[in-house]
Amino acid sequence: MNVTTLIKSATLTLMLTLTAGAPAFAGGNKVKIEQWGHDNGIGGGQAGYHNRLSITQDGWRNTTIATQDGARNRTVIGQTGRDNTIETSQQGHCNVMGVAQFGRGNTATAEQTGRCNALGVIQTGNGGSVDTVQHGRGNIAVIVQD
Repeated sequence: MNVTTLIKSATLTLMLTLTAGAPAFAGGNKVKIEQWGHDNGIGGGQAGYHNRLSITQDGWRNTTIATQDGARNRTVIGQTGRDNTIETSQQGHCNVMGVAQFGRGNTATAEQTGRCNALGVIQTGNGGSVDTVQHGRGNIAVIVQD
């Protein structure tokens, strides 16, 4: 087990332990998670109200860590293939995020703070890397890699 995998595993365990007693729909927040392959890991947390988060991981050894804090934030993730990693963070109000990865070994990190920011990331193929940060209000970013 390499250091990155160890840190991700510890983070996921901590996040799951801390949120285990919380109700699934507190404050109108919703989470939908689906995983099919094997050795996939998801960690996340929500605070605030009316946040939505939907995650689907299909392949093997995909990892997602997603947090939301605020109101009416939306995150939709994706991932097929294997060894893909997504980390997202939303703080504020009315932020919208996408993200999808289809190949293997792709990494996406996205952070939004503020109000009404929009972000979409799509990566296909292998070994792509995206790191985005949005602060403020009304920012829009679209990234597509093949």
